[in-house]
Amino acid sequence: MGCILWHGRVRANSHGDVRMSALDDLELQMMDLEERLRPIAQRPVDITRPGWLERLQTGRPPLDEAGVRDAAERLLSALIVAYAEGGEETREAVRRLFTEYRSFAWAAALPDPPTSPVGLRRHLIVFSMKDQARDSRDALLTLQEICRAAAVARVDLKPALRDVAAMSSRVDRYGMGSTSDMLLKQCPVR
Repeated sequence: MGCILWHGRVRANSHGDVRMSALDDLELQMMDLEERLRPIAQRPVDITRPGWLERLQTGRPPLDEAGVRDAAERLLSALIVAYAEGGEETREAVRRLFTEYRSFAWAAALPDPPTSPVGLRRHLIVFSMKDQARDSRDALLTLQEICRAAAVARVDLKPALRDVAAMSSRVDRYGMGSTSDMLLKQCPVR
């Protein structure tokens, strides 16, 4: 009736519902990664110190600094599957995880660029799971970067945008439209 965690992949039942025990397992993994990433995510950055931006840009990525890249990428892939194959209840639960575990949400990144139809869809699903995080302006910039990279690679944006918009939140969290609206309206489709 529910989903199963099969070799690191989450499966939904025929109704699109992911059994909560599978989500509980994913949450436990996220909690562990959160603990390891929190000191990095909360480390202050002194923007008054000369060269701060260069040091920030050339520093080790947070997932590598914490030594959790492989685990984080596996978890992110499992969350993408659960989100894409699950029903609305599952998607809401996944969005809540990204809200609760801010350090993981901040550091979580896909290794592949959005320069293929599959890569674009995966990036848009991560965008949808993060549900604008703490700032819709930053979310909009991220969405524009994703779409720009896909457009330069001549990936057809429309199918992925429509597909992911349909599974995204329709709640206007910050007065700039819902995540679903952003996907449909804010990203230029040619």
